[in-house]
Amino acid sequence: MQLNISITKRVRRRRYPNGIVVRLVRYVANYRDPKSGRRRQEFFELAKDAQRRRAELVARVASDTYVDERTAPTVAEVVDHWLADRAGKVKPNTLAGHRVVVGHITGPWLAGTREQRAVYAETGRPPQGALLLPMLGKVRVTDLTTAAIRAWHRDVALHCGGYTANRAASLLRSILALSEEDFGIRAPAMPNNLALRRAREKKAILTSEQIAAIIAAAREDPEHGIFYAFPFLSGTRPSEQLGLLWDEVDFERDVISICRIQERDGTLTEMTKTEAGTREVPMGPSLRAMLLDWRVRCPRLGGELHRVFPGPGRLQPWPRPRLGGGGPLLYQNFRTRYWAPVFAKLGLPYVTPHSARHSYISTLQAQGIEVGLVAKLAGHASAVVTLGHYTQAVRGGEVAAAALERAYQPPSSQSLTGRLDYQSS
Repeated sequence: MQLNISITKRVRRRRYPNGIVVRLVRYVANYRDPKSGRRRQEFFELAKDAQRRRAELVARVASDTYVDERTAPTVAEVVDHWLADRAGKVKPNTLAGHRVVVGHITGPWLAGTREQRAVYAETGRPPQGALLLPMLGKVRVTDLTTAAIRAWHRDVALHCGGYTANRAASLLRSILALSEEDFGIRAPAMPNNLALRRAREKKAILTSEQIAAIIAAAREDPEHGIFYAFPFLSGTRPSEQLGLLWDEVDFERDVISICRIQERDGTLTEMTKTEAGTREVPMGPSLRAMLLDWRVRCPRLGGELHRVFPGPGRLQPWPRPRLGGGGPLLYQNFRTRYWAPVFAKLGLPYVTPHSARHSYISTLQAQGIEVGLVAKLAGHASAVVTLGHYTQAVRGGEVAAAALERAYQPPSSQSLTGRLDYQSS
């Protein structure tokens, strides 16, 4: 694209009814739109403003970031575009949560009580005297500035809380990045230090010795052990574990394919939490042996193997088959029936099922597995997520001290003598 822009001075005289003649001076930037070819004129009261505008337009054209501000989308429009792009890439519950959060971006937002906001969301009519905050929805992306984003974040934090404001800002960053790619509009820089953040608490995880005790107990517990050992040995999310089917367990290749999740109501969704969540997880000998043993005992659905972790039905004396079972096992029942009892039995501190995933990732890191491979096995799109949110210390500080001792060990007297002999020769 090329831009030829000229600045002309235009003087007009206007006579008012009282006979006074006023001389109006305007400076006009004349150019043809680089994309549409249509003639455009922009008027300014000061010559320096017209010159500044000319420099801005020339710079945008030279950097291939020129956009006609009159046709630029609003923030609300790029939010809709982002939501449409996310559909099919994230599970429906996640998308529904995104729709709630982006309401704080587009607005208008009712500054009132929770009950007032609920009525407004249901009826669309604000209570009498309520304050509606405009937010950013009607602002064109080309007019959006870093200062405007900071002011918006401050309003959301004031009326809705810091957590909501930070979460909305995180989505806004992703929304503006997509608009820059798809609409060619350079997004403003997101402001730094929007709010003081509390340090995010890491999930409590067990030590390697405690996990070893759980795995040992699982080997001696043919009816329940695989349920609570599986996440420690595979690093899966609870929804991925409960949604696993036997067709995805490949004993010839010793891998487990993670390609779906189970929702809270027990239904299966044919996608994972994120695109990167679709992956293959290797089976170690312990996990393989427990799964093979469990396959013999696993409740069938209509006489056929279906879910790896189904509802149990009613157990009969071995080897008589179970009565019923084979359907979905709800998450709450999984925690109550299979997960929590082993911690009470072994006298271990209770941790959530998701903490087993943290232990899996942290243990792999502690054993020297490169972070790129760990991120792939965990289903993370970026190793930054692996390092920032999941990696935790699973060993004591004495391990680090021992490593330093090995690294800084002076050469042995024998090797030192040999080196001196070599130098003297």
